[in-house]
Amino acid sequence: MSVELNHTIVHARDNRESAEFLAHILGLEVGIPWGPFVPVDTANGVTLDFASIPAESIVMQHYAFLVSDDEFDAAFARIEDAGITYYADPRAQQPGEINHNYGGRGLYFMDPAGHALEIITRPYGG
Repeated sequence: MSVELNHTIVHARDNRESAEFLAHILGLEVGIPWGPFVPVDTANGVTLDFASIPAESIVMQHYAFLVSDDEFDAAFARIEDAGITYYADPRAQQPGEINHNYGGRGLYFMDPAGHALEIITRPYGG
């Protein structure tokens, strides 16, 4: 059997709020809560299990999502419609811009818990 990432736990102030935020932006569904987790499944079988913890305990993480051009357009429209600040770069020095790395498009934005999210249409390295 080859090794695959199956799931990861994402700390949030409010697990439902963060799961719904990500699902909305990416056009995904929020799954059925299981114990303390609210899951969001991705197309490649990886589940992000959102868990509520005290806000002061949350350490910012980075989550990057590879999307198609059509999915990027839809997510970008939802980001703009929601008035979410986005950046072309991970250091947040190019607000309101997207990047064109590796011949694709990408952008960074923050989730309600302070995690850095990224959507890209081409994987790094081309």
